[in-house]
Amino acid sequence: MTTKLAPFALIILSLAACSTAPVQEMSDARQAIRSAEIVGAVEHAPAYLAASERLLREAQARLEAGAYDEARRLALEARRQAIKAREHAAQATPVRLTPP
Repeated sequence: MTTKLAPFALIILSLAACSTAPVQEMSDARQAIRSAEIVGAVEHAPAYLAASERLLREAQARLEAGAYDEARRLALEARRQAIKAREHAAQATPVRLTPP
């Protein structure tokens, strides 16, 4: 009897593993947003920054609803948008070679 149930147990375990809360992805997105803000994305890349914040809010709502796969996808996209915001802001911000 146990040998017959083993394949089903493996399937259930693998499905459960795929549906874990995207805690790391949410954290990564938040850190990327903070990093973008630090280099001036609020001023130099507001559209990308706003998109990343909106996506993170949507990810949080999906997370709270238990839609982990969708939350993960949105958090990853939020991180990508925040990275774009940071890159655009960094290009627009002049580099100081000497201290003020």
